[in-house]
Amino acid sequence: MIKTQSVGTRTHASQQKLTYPLRAHRGALLLGASGVLVVIGAVAATFGSVAIPLDTLAQMVIAQLPGAHIVATWTPTWETILFDIRLPRIVLAALVGGALATSGATYQGLLRNPLADPYLIGVSSGAGLGATIAIVFGVGAIPLLAFVGAMGATALIYALARAGGRTTPTTLILAGVALGAFLSAITSFLMFKNDSAFRTHQVIAWMMGSFALSSWQSVATMLPYLVVGWLIVYVNARVLNVLQLGDTQAQQLGVPVERVTMMLVAAASLITAAAVAVSGVIGFVGLIVPHAVRLVWGPDHRFLLPMSALLGATFLIIADTFARTLLAPSELPVGIITAFCGAPFFLYLLRQRKESLV
Repeated sequence: MIKTQSVGTRTHASQQKLTYPLRAHRGALLLGASGVLVVIGAVAATFGSVAIPLDTLAQMVIAQLPGAHIVATWTPTWETILFDIRLPRIVLAALVGGALATSGATYQGLLRNPLADPYLIGVSSGAGLGATIAIVFGVGAIPLLAFVGAMGATALIYALARAGGRTTPTTLILAGVALGAFLSAITSFLMFKNDSAFRTHQVIAWMMGSFALSSWQSVATMLPYLVVGWLIVYVNARVLNVLQLGDTQAQQLGVPVERVTMMLVAAASLITAAAVAVSGVIGFVGLIVPHAVRLVWGPDHRFLLPMSALLGATFLIIADTFARTLLAPSELPVGIITAFCGAPFFLYLLRQRKESLV
């Protein structure tokens, strides 16, 4: 009996060692992921209807630095393509991917549900309704109404989920699913009653996500909301770890569960709303990326959150590169690519995890 326990203990310890990175290695992993993100972004900028060699791209970027003296061997058109079209699109894709992955990791930890994603509690349904109203009625302020709709839906769901002065993960999920279905029904009704085929196509395209209209203004618009939301989430990474023990034990350890829950829901929803407002609804990133990081490196949110953001950014840059080049000159909605690539990869990770525990 003692021998069996010893073997089981060694096996569990071995799995922990293989699965979770040591603290000394976390910095190196994050640094490596940051390097991969930069390389992928640079390579993605070379693809398009006008191919830009990687070495020329590097020279073009260096030439923008103060004091740099590089003789231009490229045309002004290349500079316009790179700095006004491709770079803002790549940066925006990285920010949106990082935002969705961060909010997904936050929701999964907060709700203690590995299937939670940024759209679980009605953020996408509220954003979709806001964008649909803007498109169908010709308001024009699509990102603004999408953002207002997302935050409004989150506030309403949180209010509906409160019972007896507290909010539990179960009631949040149920309220989110119910209200999300209701808001989606209103969106479908508006699309059905709309007489303009063009506007209906606009709504459908927005609901599948795209970076076709990316600009530096879009980056500047969403960045302040992301910074505020990210700071709140990252400061509470250790608290998210404690919440995995359950509300009762977390309260006994001094965590004000209700206040923290409200704050983290607001922060994660703010991040998601900012992302959805500039890109439309892009699925799977917030679900598979944090879950994949958790399967490979463990559930410590102090590492899980930043690594999820970096890998989410990398994943969405790759997906958007395929979306804009696969059927060029036409573009695919990036949401199709994320689902097409994400689902098999997620199933592969689950299978690998299952085999490692046998």
